Amino acid sequence: MTEFVFNQIGIIRSPYKEKFAVPRQPGLVEDGGGELVLLLPYNQADAVRGLSEFSHLWIIFIFHQTMEGGWRPTLRPPRLGGNARMGVFATRSPFRPNPLGMSLIALKGMRVQGSNVVLELGSLDLVDGTPVVDIKPYLPFAESQPQARAGFAQAAPSGNMPVHFTLEAERQLQLQLHQSHYPQLRRFISQVLAQDPRPAYRKGEETKRDYAVWLLDFNVRWRVVNQRTEVLSLNLR
Repeated sequence: MTEFVFNQIGIIRSPYKEKFAVPRQPGLVEDGGGELVLLLPYNQADAVRGLSEFSHLWIIFIFHQTMEGGWRPTLRPPRLGGNARMGVFATRSPFRPNPLGMSLIALKGMRVQGSNVVLELGSLDLVDGTPVVDIKPYLPFAESQPQARAGFAQAAPSGNMPVHFTLEAERQLQLQLHQSHYPQLRRFISQVLAQDPRPAYRKGEETKRDYAVWLLDFNVRWRVVNQRTEVLSLNLR
């Protein structure tokens, strides 16, 4: 066989509404959790029987927002500053021969009510609406290898860019509507922007260029000045 057909079993609900600023890996943004909603005919209680006994899951998904871009034999990983080229199979790039991705994500809980089967997930690195094609439980005895080498990505990225909210952003943050629905909004935005989600070739620049990203229900605008991120505004979309 040279071609295969996969059925979508579920869809991701995530605070990241676009791929820009999505963390490079799960676990980097503490408050960036989400859900996996199972679809027909896989939304059955029997299909997830025993799953709650596992703390982490492998989520197999489709890079649906980049699949039309095709694959490339070499790429420039952001962790190498966007300069050095590596083979596609030595990277986690979404531009692959087959647009399949996998993420190891904590399972926080499950809601099973009739045909409504939802997996509550911890910190994830998936954009809202990501199609899921499989779920597998994580087995620590077989898959945890502390002595393993990881090439150019042995350690987690620093994620320590200082984040400051301007007076206007502070005012918007304090609005009752924001606080009542998103009590951890400040921490979430700070954790996302502390990763410095700018393109690799932009890092290190001080152009005072404004950036914007859609997080939760907010259009967040920011810029980098004096090696720190300034949040300019956050407006409901």
